[in-house]
Amino acid sequence: MKIVSAAEMREIDRVTSDRFGVPSLTLMENAGTAVADFVLSQYPSAKRIGVICGKGNNGGDGLVAARKLHAAGKDVLVLLLAERSELRGDTAEMFTKLPVAPVTASVNEQLKSEPVRAVFEAEVLVDAILGTGFRPPVTGLYAQAIAAVNASSASVVAVDIPSGADADVMGEQVGAIAHADSIVTFTAPRPAHVFGLLTTGPTSICPIGSPDEAMVSSLQLNMVTAHDVAPLIGVRPRTANKGNFGHVLVLGGSTGKAGAAAMAGMAALRAGAGLSTVATAKSVLPTVAGFHPELMTEPLEETDAGSISSTALEDGRVDALAERKTVLAVGPGISRHSETAAFVRGTVKKNKIPIVLDADGLNAFEGHAAELKNKAGTLVITPHPGEMARLIASTVAAVQRDRLKVVRIFAREYQLMVVLKGHRTLIAQPDGTVWVNTTGNPGMATGGTGDILTGMIAGMIAQYPDQVLNAVISAVYLHGLSGDVAAESMGEQSLLATDLLKALPEVFRRVREAAHHSVVVINN
Repeated sequence: MKIVSAAEMREIDRVTSDRFGVPSLTLMENAGTAVADFVLSQYPSAKRIGVICGKGNNGGDGLVAARKLHAAGKDVLVLLLAERSELRGDTAEMFTKLPVAPVTASVNEQLKSEPVRAVFEAEVLVDAILGTGFRPPVTGLYAQAIAAVNASSASVVAVDIPSGADADVMGEQVGAIAHADSIVTFTAPRPAHVFGLLTTGPTSICPIGSPDEAMVSSLQLNMVTAHDVAPLIGVRPRTANKGNFGHVLVLGGSTGKAGAAAMAGMAALRAGAGLSTVATAKSVLPTVAGFHPELMTEPLEETDAGSISSTALEDGRVDALAERKTVLAVGPGISRHSETAAFVRGTVKKNKIPIVLDADGLNAFEGHAAELKNKAGTLVITPHPGEMARLIASTVAAVQRDRLKVVRIFAREYQLMVVLKGHRTLIAQPDGTVWVNTTGNPGMATGGTGDILTGMIAGMIAQYPDQVLNAVISAVYLHGLSGDVAAESMGEQSLLATDLLKALPEVFRRVREAAHHSVVVINN
């Protein structure tokens, strides 16, 4: 699903009508219907609905929603923030179909009248004042109406975007912006829908008639959805065997950090890999082997500190282990010992099969980032902001200020894939295209969840070595959704990394089900 700018969205609407023959009235009718359907599904017991409409197309969407809600038996109160004579085009047409007499307010003083106050006292408010075509700041009557929305105790459903927000802003916004408990937008998300933290509730992205051919954007931004993931977790052939789903080799673990490598290995299996082997420092191998009976293990020579020794690379042991493996996962729990860091850099340089590089595997390249270039084979790195900062000799604050720019530049310069973890994990391709993941929650900010992600990415690549991009974005999406499902029963505070593995069967079921629905939902 492409993320588009406000200007691009206007062009998509225009092209949909002019080139593909979908009347603009039909688009408005479909948009308003989607809003009404959302209100009816999310607030079935609400009897009185207030719909607040501006004079533009956003207000027209609201007028359609009001008509549909009235037809569904709701007591609908409509507030029009304009004189009837100010309406134009499709909005004016939809006004003629309104089955209830609206209350109008064209000056601030009229917002204080009893009929207007009654609208804001409804159980649910539909905010159809300003849409994504608006550019802040908002002043005058609309600013006062937004203040009244924010002072209301009603649940608020924003049409397209909370009124007063700038659709193209990716970060925090200031000024008069309406509170929203949920958002219903159309066709494709704008940057603020994905990055703007405009609501604490869901954002539903509803199709209203624009064909895929009309979806053109220059942002090089896509949002991962269940529709992208479902093809990779479909029903397996009845004749399948473990050899069909790849073999992951995890290189990691050290004294005190054996669990990281074990979790990565097990996550690869839970993601669907046919086989998973963890090669680790020989003294911690019993801990890894005892984690789960399905894991295979291999001992490697170790340093005095109990981490993998460079001898394991020099004697050909790792080369032998990597033969007939589909993908390597390097780094979970591997430690920052200087000899181990040299082992990591040598392993990445020598191996041509896909590599997923994480944790201290990434830290091994601090001051040596140039060695990541020109690798013969696919390289996927999965840094958190601290690891990313070390790779580019910067600070966490600087990385977080412009995450999108950081991942794009690094992916292009080093010709690899970057998975920058955090709220709205970003997946950057070597050409600079970025995919945004919207699953996950703060409960996942706990030790080990990154190791689970590394294993899941490796596990998905093992199954689809010819579809690395799809495998990576799917793993990231499934990982976040596993955290969401686990948090439903565990809560965010009590969430553990291994809870994600237990949630995966339900996650697979939900993704397959969601792929059959045309509405895409962002849970914020």
